[in-house]
Amino acid sequence: MSKRILVAIDGSECAQKALEQAIQIASAQSARLCIANAVDEGPLAQHGMGLGTYMDIDKFKQEMRDASNALLDHALAQARSAGCQAERLLLESTFRRVAEMIAEAAKQWDADLVVVGTHGRRGIERLLVGSVAENLLRLVSSSLLLVR
Repeated sequence: MSKRILVAIDGSECAQKALEQAIQIASAQSARLCIANAVDEGPLAQHGMGLGTYMDIDKFKQEMRDASNALLDHALAQARSAGCQAERLLLESTFRRVAEMIAEAAKQWDADLVVVGTHGRRGIERLLVGSVAENLLRLVSSSLLLVR
C-alpha cells in the first residue's frame, strides 16, 4: 500500500494515462500525490556554440517554465477534483538528465511509488531520444509503475 506517490508528467498522452493511474491509486489508498514535471534546459546549453545569436535563450527558458507551470496547474486541478491530496513540483536542470531529476525528487519527497508513462520507443528513435522510464528503473529506490 502506497502512502506517497510521485507521478512525473510531460504533457504527452502516455503521461496523461500515468497521471490518471496515479490519481486512481492515490484515491483508493488515501495516499498523498506529488505531480512533477522536469524542465530540461540541457539542449539550451548549446548557446555557447552560436545558438544564442539566433534566439533569446533566457526568454526561451522562461517560456519552458511557463508551459511546465501551466501543465502542472492543470494536472493539480485534475487530481484535486478527484479528491486527492496533491501538490505540484517543477524540476529544473541544465546539467542533469530528466530521469536523474525525477529520481532525486522521489527520494527527497520520500515517495514509496513513482508512476511514469512510457512511450514504448524502439530502435533509432529510442537511441536518439532516450528512455526516461528505462533510466528510472536503474535510479529509483522505491517501487516504479510504468504506464503504457
